[in-house]
Amino acid sequence: MMQNWAILLLLMIIWIYALSIFRRKQQFFFSFLVGAVGLFIFLFVILEPVLTVPLARIVCYLTGWVGRLTGMFESYVSYGILFIENINGPVSLYIDFECAGLVEILVFLSLLIFFQAYKWYEKLWVGIVGVLIVIGANVLRLTVICIMVHLYGNEIYYLAHTIVGRLVFYVIAILLYFYVFTRRQVRQQRVGDFQYNDKTN
Repeated sequence: MMQNWAILLLLMIIWIYALSIFRRKQQFFFSFLVGAVGLFIFLFVILEPVLTVPLARIVCYLTGWVGRLTGMFESYVSYGILFIENINGPVSLYIDFECAGLVEILVFLSLLIFFQAYKWYEKLWVGIVGVLIVIGANVLRLTVICIMVHLYGNEIYYLAHTIVGRLVFYVIAILLYFYVFTRRQVRQQRVGDFQYNDKTN
């Protein structure tokens, strides 16, 4: 265990040193790329054992609240299970590591932290809102899956989980990334005397 932490610490030192070189050389793209990828890896290694279960329970609770409201499914938060009644009989949906949304949250935060178009206090605000949107998108994804299984039976599960649910999640994620990263970058572009965020244009 101590050896693993020693290796992780060594890799972090190398990562920080590489970042300092890129910044001194004003290689902003490589600084962003290496910074975001490295931060994601370190955050994942450190936080995954700690946050996966609590995050899965939060998602389970919020999705179960919708289920109780509609009467279509129930949640068992302590077990991380959604229990869906349907025409074929009951089916349970276990909210595991993939369903918790931790990877998506850490990717978003890692990119945001090294994205230079925001000031630090803007990153704080955008980060909080972004995490809430990712959690909300995950809850909506699971809700859609549960509703489809409740209405159409177990045979629809693969379509609901693998295709429809993921489409719902990734459409929201793409919109989030567009507004947080792409739109912000475009609005700060300057070509000659023209600037996109210039209110006079």
